[in-house]
Amino acid sequence: MVKLITGGKGTGKTKKMIDMANQLVNNGKGNVVFLDDDNRHMYDLKHAIRFISLHEYPVNDEKSFLGFLCGVIAEDHDIEVIFIDGLLKIADVSIDNVSKIIDQIETLSQNHSVDFVVSLHCEPSNLPHELKEYAVV
Repeated sequence: MVKLITGGKGTGKTKKMIDMANQLVNNGKGNVVFLDDDNRHMYDLKHAIRFISLHEYPVNDEKSFLGFLCGVIAEDHDIEVIFIDGLLKIADVSIDNVSKIIDQIETLSQNHSVDFVVSLHCEPSNLPHELKEYAVV
């Protein structure tokens, strides 16, 4: 399952994801991973959450991001949820082309029984039609 959290800058997307991750690590059955493009929010997350700062790795496009994501999943078969904060920036993809990468993430989710919560810097009204079903209010 893929859930999208959308909104403009400063609308609380990251805070919402951090709260969701912290709550899930207490009540969940598997491991929780949080991917971000820098270290700003590392200390906002509970210690049991695996925080990965992607600025430390050569991830700079859609293909390298998906490869990295596959490596994370392959390394830990007990992952329940992966949070991805700022997909458009991390994978260097525009909102017009994001549907393809979300489809690939959905396939990973189904094949490996891992849920994804993804934030997109995009107003809900600008979300491509085919992705509206993934949007979380």
